[in-house]
Amino acid sequence: MHQPHDEMADDLARRGYSRRAIGRAFGLFAAGAAVGPLVASRAYAQTSAVNPHAAMGAAAAPKAQAAKVHIGANECWTGPLEPGARAAAEAVATGNRYTGSQRDDLIKALASVENAPPAYVTPWAGSSDPMARIIVTYCSPTRGLVTADPTFELAESVARYLGAPVKRVPLTADHAHDVKAMLAADPNAGVYYICTPNNPSATLTGLADIEWLLANKPAGSIVLLDEAYIHFSDAKPGVYLAAQDKEIIVLRTFSKLFGMAGMRLGATIAKPSLMTKTMRYDGFMASYALPNPSVVCGATSLLQADLIAKRRAEMERVRKTSLALLDKRGIAYIPPRANFFMVDWKKPAADVKKAFGDEGVEIGRNWPVWPTMSRVTVGSAEEMDVFNRTLVKLNL
Repeated sequence: MHQPHDEMADDLARRGYSRRAIGRAFGLFAAGAAVGPLVASRAYAQTSAVNPHAAMGAAAAPKAQAAKVHIGANECWTGPLEPGARAAAEAVATGNRYTGSQRDDLIKALASVENAPPAYVTPWAGSSDPMARIIVTYCSPTRGLVTADPTFELAESVARYLGAPVKRVPLTADHAHDVKAMLAADPNAGVYYICTPNNPSATLTGLADIEWLLANKPAGSIVLLDEAYIHFSDAKPGVYLAAQDKEIIVLRTFSKLFGMAGMRLGATIAKPSLMTKTMRYDGFMASYALPNPSVVCGATSLLQADLIAKRRAEMERVRKTSLALLDKRGIAYIPPRANFFMVDWKKPAADVKKAFGDEGVEIGRNWPVWPTMSRVTVGSAEEMDVFNRTLVKLNL
């Protein structure tokens, strides 16, 4: 009998994947985020620039002295919203039972908040697993990935890992995705990846540009819209495009404003036919086998509109103080629309990162295209006060 794995292999082979790439794709579909560090350690190691394949047997780096302040990984400075944390604690007490209606509750909550049909919402253990699946499904050796430079690298890392071509396109002068240049770079790509607010620039790409790309992209391709940081911005989300049955998949994560990075919860929002292709051959386990505490925490947190607004306002207030100090000292930065900002030290960013680290402050890394710029996450008021005082102490 023709087995499901055979069907998957046949599909990948028809689209031009090599035998080696098919084996790697099986690994991604089977293990998801568990193999993420193998293909995208740079994307996971947010605080240091490393070789994307360094996890494959490379010797462990010497342990650095532990920092006192961690503002380099774009994590939230605190944990889940209080009602969500309380719901998660209650769920732990019933952890002897398998998942019941909790997954449906999460879907209904996200669909209600985003005004999308519940059938368009698919939960995941974070957003990295679905991103990898989407690249496998819609890219191939003949239909590649188009991405910005710089941006979050996981999609690129997976595409290169599987042998799909990648085109990098510089951001515009105001640091948005240049959608017309992206289409021109590869008029027959499988995936056009847009992260807004963009990581690391913390800038927005207008929905009018995304609409243009959807109207002009090639048939059979998709726009992958990564809105990991959308809750830290007052920008309108792009979910309405998915609700209109456009060829777009919207990625969401609870790792950022909701303070659940360690609880691994995310979602995709897209017309069902797009996501069905990414979930085939695995019995839907990747989307269904989710821990109850994370699921109920996410569902409860989504409905806390006042607390979400309060947390964003707190971040903006703390961020404003640090940006004012940079202004006072004449240090350039990209005006941010998220919980991080890129600072241009006008000197090698790696040296500045080390100087901060020596003072017990772990700031973020730089991107190759911006060797003098560091990404700094907005931490708590206390953490950013340490950052501000350290910046002055280092005479930057």
